Amino acid sequence: MEHLELFLKSIFIDNMVFSVFLGMCSYLAVSKKVSTAVGLGAAVIFVLLVTVPLNWLLDQYILQPGALSWLGEEYASYDLSFLSFIMFIATIATMVQLVEIIVEKFAPALYNSLGIFLPLIAVNCAILGGSLFMQSREIPTLSLATVYGLGSGIGWFLAILAIAAIREKIRYSNVPPALRGLGITFIITGLMAIGFMSFGGMLTGGDEEKKDKNETANIELEKGNENDVADNTIKVIE
Repeated sequence: MEHLELFLKSIFIDNMVFSVFLGMCSYLAVSKKVSTAVGLGAAVIFVLLVTVPLNWLLDQYILQPGALSWLGEEYASYDLSFLSFIMFIATIATMVQLVEIIVEKFAPALYNSLGIFLPLIAVNCAILGGSLFMQSREIPTLSLATVYGLGSGIGWFLAILAIAAIREKIRYSNVPPALRGLGITFIITGLMAIGFMSFGGMLTGGDEEKKDKNETANIELEKGNENDVADNTIKVIE
């Protein structure tokens, strides 16, 4: 259940685009066609799926304070956390180069349509954000880090796929001249973000209901104790 909860949260509730608005540059630039959006979204899923667990291993065994204790007691005091950005970006850049080589080899048409935005995945803030959120939230296991990377990638993929499908439709719609282009795209993105916010109670509603029940039970218990005290006081007076 912990893996499923993290997976659903990373897709819907903590969506990279609609929750924290990361990766907006490629989200807006490559979402004019569904085919192009699918290609870039698949590349983002792969990069996040690989880099988040790899960076988790780097964080756990190299970067955290005392993480080098597995090399010996004399290394236990070392703190390499200041290298987090460099190490994370190096891992991401390596995976992006791998993706670029594969796409250029097996899908040259997609490679040409993506253009400069494929190598720019290396500096996509959504990719780096996945690793930094993994680090800041202190995800405890490698499997959870893998699930988080996969869910974050799927969430970004759904966001760019949805906006690409909508932009293909509104191309033939009667949009006011002042809102054509990025204007209507930003408005639709905001409405989609509000829609994704509705998933916020999907995994927390039960907890809140349980909390309300516990609070009600505590209030009733306190009232019962007050009534007992009042009854004892009356008896003493009599």
